Amino acid sequence: MDNLDLGVLRTAAAWRAQVRSVVLGTITRTWGSAPRPVGSLVAVREDGLIAGSVSGGCIEDDLVAQLRAGSLALARPQLLRYGVGAEEARRFGLPCGGTLELMLEPLGPQSALDELLARLSRGERVCRCLDLATGVVTLSPAARGADTLTLTETHLISHHGPQWRLLVIGAGQMTDYLAQIAQALGYGVTVCDPREEYAEGFALPGVTLVRAMPDDVVNAFEVDDATAIVALTHDPKLDDLALMEALRSPAFYVGAIGSRVNQAKRRARLAEHFGLTPAELDRLHGPVGLNIGARTPPEIALSILAEMTAVRYRAAVTSA
Repeated sequence: MDNLDLGVLRTAAAWRAQVRSVVLGTITRTWGSAPRPVGSLVAVREDGLIAGSVSGGCIEDDLVAQLRAGSLALARPQLLRYGVGAEEARRFGLPCGGTLELMLEPLGPQSALDELLARLSRGERVCRCLDLATGVVTLSPAARGADTLTLTETHLISHHGPQWRLLVIGAGQMTDYLAQIAQALGYGVTVCDPREEYAEGFALPGVTLVRAMPDDVVNAFEVDDATAIVALTHDPKLDDLALMEALRSPAFYVGAIGSRVNQAKRRARLAEHFGLTPAELDRLHGPVGLNIGARTPPEIALSILAEMTAVRYRAAVTSA
């Protein structure tokens, strides 16, 4: 689930709190080209207000038209298909004759929306199971790596919460920007800093702060190939401890701030004192981030997330 879809759920819950009727739409399947991926959400209020997106706007317009015509006064979930033929593809703006299936779900107390949002606010991964006959939703813990939407004849099963994780070493000013941008991109963020002078004043909604030593935190983090680790303290005693463990882990991205001269010294220390191999050291992104000419903390944070995104999608990158 990306941050846009989390915003859809929050808006839908706010509308429900105002005692408004709301229909939630979830993309269940696509064929050909489609503007949004499977699992994307849209919410439609009874007065035609829209939150989220499942197309370039044409399908949303059709949903509003159906709502105003009274055909979205649903008693239970209903599956709609858009763009089956060329004419419909042109009508609904689906490129290249694409086809899109949308599960429409009338929201109510049975939808467990408030409980879902409460769990997501705690950083949990949640499996949401919608009974298509009754509209009743059950929630259960979802393992990392489980991110497949499944539609059967009886249930729609979706997974919510951060699929990707970011561990940041250091609670300085740049961490504020890095954590906020990462959250917007769907990362669950944890910040590690044992230094009292930095950790005491650090507080960001939805971000977990831990005060243990970085090597212990990395070891306890259950690092997997959906984890990124970035060292930002400029203190070798802290950054090197984290990198020593991170570079031997399955993390898809490991980065450290510092100039090229400092990076060369760091690599020498990691090899000499911690026994890291050339192959392990080659995994280190440092200087961290893409070379976009970044100078300010928010610009550097942007360059780091840009490089992380490129690495995730295996795109060609140029380091700073």
